[in-house]
Amino acid sequence: MTEAAESVADARRIPLPRPGPGQDRARLAEMLRVDHAGEFAAVHIYRAQRAVLEGRKGKDAIAADLTEMEGHEAVHLARFEALLTENRVRPTAMIPLWKLAATALGAGTALISEKAAHACTEAVESVIEQHYADQIEEIRERDPELAAELTRFREEELAHHDHAVAHGSREAPAYRLLSSVIKAGCKAAIKISERI
Repeated sequence: MTEAAESVADARRIPLPRPGPGQDRARLAEMLRVDHAGEFAAVHIYRAQRAVLEGRKGKDAIAADLTEMEGHEAVHLARFEALLTENRVRPTAMIPLWKLAATALGAGTALISEKAAHACTEAVESVIEQHYADQIEEIRERDPELAAELTRFREEELAHHDHAVAHGSREAPAYRLLSSVIKAGCKAAIKISERI
């Protein structure tokens, strides 16, 4: 893809400002709702993976990694819960379904293999870091403080992604299929959580 084509593709991911009064607030509500949902799901994915792998012979290292990553996601989740409250934004109505889906995804990938659990992390974090990058670009001038927080969260998501790759995510059984399905699910959940 040429640089110009990449620029056009990037521009399409970042919505144009909406005209009319109250539209900045409406867009902020969408962003906070979906970011809260994503961090909520991430906590439950890691928690479910840890529940499957913790205490199993030879799985101490991955269990410790999952505990650490779940802790990062819990910090992000707590911040978005506070931002929802501060801005009087309701969370997505899909939270109960996202909890079920995230728990099933986490447990399912951990049951397949340690590398499948890492493939799940890689796929989820690749979508989330790009989502954060788009939001940062969108709000950088309008809300530099929130953009700085999202930048910090994105860096942690990238670290999780890179850790998964370094630990064999791409060696998981049916890696390409697994990764594609998880990424498609994440992208659909983002769109749904923004609206509902």
